[in-house]
Amino acid sequence: MRKIQVITLFPEMFDGVLNSAMMWKAQNQQVVDFSIINLRDFGLGARKRVDDTPYGGGDGMLLMIEPLFNAINRAKLNCSDARVVLMTPRGLRWKQSVAQSWADSTNNYIFVCGRYEGVDERILTLIDDQVSVGDYILTGGELPAMTIIDSIVRLIPGVLGGENSATIESFSDGETLEFPQYTRPEVFNELEVPKVLLSGNHAEIAKWRAKNSIKAEKDI
Repeated sequence: MRKIQVITLFPEMFDGVLNSAMMWKAQNQQVVDFSIINLRDFGLGARKRVDDTPYGGGDGMLLMIEPLFNAINRAKLNCSDARVVLMTPRGLRWKQSVAQSWADSTNNYIFVCGRYEGVDERILTLIDDQVSVGDYILTGGELPAMTIIDSIVRLIPGVLGGENSATIESFSDGETLEFPQYTRPEVFNELEVPKVLLSGNHAEIAKWRAKNSIKAEKDI
């Protein structure tokens, strides 16, 4: 069973995502085990402080190294071989091929969700991978962590269900978006399903789908 742990200041954000749909199915089938670690539990002093102002001045606050260090080491006690992944805008750009390679591996993961202006740089001594979901800024690493976890877990064999579900999706070849798809009724508000899809001719259907796959645009 794959073990995925998340270190966050907002554990409640993960309840709905990890306990619904395919993520719930993966747990129910004992494909993956999710654990959420509250960074606040490792905060300093009576107020459980986890952040402070940066040396050298500047706006905002940084997550302090001590709470992060202790939280990561606690997670390592649960799974000593887990790779530690930091959500950060300067990390590796996440894409489908990377999701597939991580799903194909046997690695366990600890996802660290940043907040505020970032983290004390010294925590990188415990980080194996830095990952970004795009060239934009969010208020924290929770949403990127959810995105990455979902994209990995759904690719683990047996989670999606359909034998070819993952292989025919958008970006599975690194370049194209999935072809248009239709279901019942055949006609709705005078909009018809393409006749070739109703023909039963699988060779012609494959040609139509290949022709109508859309090359992915890299930028808006």
